[in-house]
Amino acid sequence: MTTLAENTGLTPALGDGEDRLAWLALALSPGLGPKRILDAVKQLETPSAVFSMRLTALEGLRFPAAAAQFIFDGKARAAAEDELARVVAQGATVVSFGCPGYPERLKEIYDPPPVLWVRGDVKLLSRPAIAVVGTRHPTPYGAGIAEMLSRDLAARRLLIVSGMARGIDSCAHRGTLAARMPTVAVWGTGIDVVYPKENKKLAEEILATGGAIVSESPLGTFPAPQNFPRRNRILSGLSVAVLVVEASENSGTRVTARCAAEQNRDLFAVPGNVTSKGSWTPNTLIKQGAKLVATWEDVWEDLPSQVRLELESLGPAESKSETTASLLPDPVLRPQEAMVLEVLKKDASLQIDEILDLLETQLTSSEVFTALFELEMAGRIRGLPGKNYVRTM
Repeated sequence: MTTLAENTGLTPALGDGEDRLAWLALALSPGLGPKRILDAVKQLETPSAVFSMRLTALEGLRFPAAAAQFIFDGKARAAAEDELARVVAQGATVVSFGCPGYPERLKEIYDPPPVLWVRGDVKLLSRPAIAVVGTRHPTPYGAGIAEMLSRDLAARRLLIVSGMARGIDSCAHRGTLAARMPTVAVWGTGIDVVYPKENKKLAEEILATGGAIVSESPLGTFPAPQNFPRRNRILSGLSVAVLVVEASENSGTRVTARCAAEQNRDLFAVPGNVTSKGSWTPNTLIKQGAKLVATWEDVWEDLPSQVRLELESLGPAESKSETTASLLPDPVLRPQEAMVLEVLKKDASLQIDEILDLLETQLTSSEVFTALFELEMAGRIRGLPGKNYVRTM
């Protein structure tokens, strides 16, 4: 009897045998976590042995009764075959712990996911990477520095990994796209469930630029709160280092920083204004030994020598990275636009009334409004809620 994997002619990355199907079946069984699955497989000659084991033998692997019965009844295998069919239909990939394409760095952590669901380029997961993380509510300074550092590091072939959440995560991905380089987003949902929904276009751009979307959750998994702290160990596990930009005292970013420390990853942090609550975590991490980052050189100089050699072998760095992904040269600014751009700051926003006051003797209000519109369309500035504006980095 042939398996679904054999009938569909799956590529090696998707799984080409009983063992890969077994990994997926175990991941879909109720009550089984990553560590318990990995410990159980170590006791077997092959992962596929679970399909022919007696119920008592399955329970002897310390499987909960519900999971053992699920596997013994053949429901786990059926669920795995159905999931594979759905994955193939979406043009996605399933990478099991036993697959050659499973990232070696992720195998080093305490509880690596038995299975990864991937859309996009699986080979990226084995590239040297840095996780850029931070608050969902960044200041203009935090958003700008996250984009700038991600852009500059990506231009030097260091893969940017983040969670595509609102705020710093999204800024990290956008900065990488501005450098026209691939980036990896690790989701806490299924790879077919975009969260937050407003990032649908960003997800499409990540895939269109040759990047990847990764999750340890099956298709259709909704954004449950408990999924996101769990996925943070994957962010740090895929990376050689973690860079924290802005995060408050109780931010989930602290989970990623703790994972980085436990996984023996280098930890970097961008210092912030001591009066800003978003500066608490990075400033505290710096006091505890994290390396202070102001420019991409601060990260580059502390990367392991073998990592830098690997990155340099991938090709020369881009000589210049634009602040937007446009292929067209920057247009020459009109005098009114240059005057408005001059008063705007990179690290703090200005409200429209403040801008009008600063330019009251030089421009009319209609000239200011027109200049702001043109500058925002050109990607030179960013509009924020409350009619605030900030200069892009």
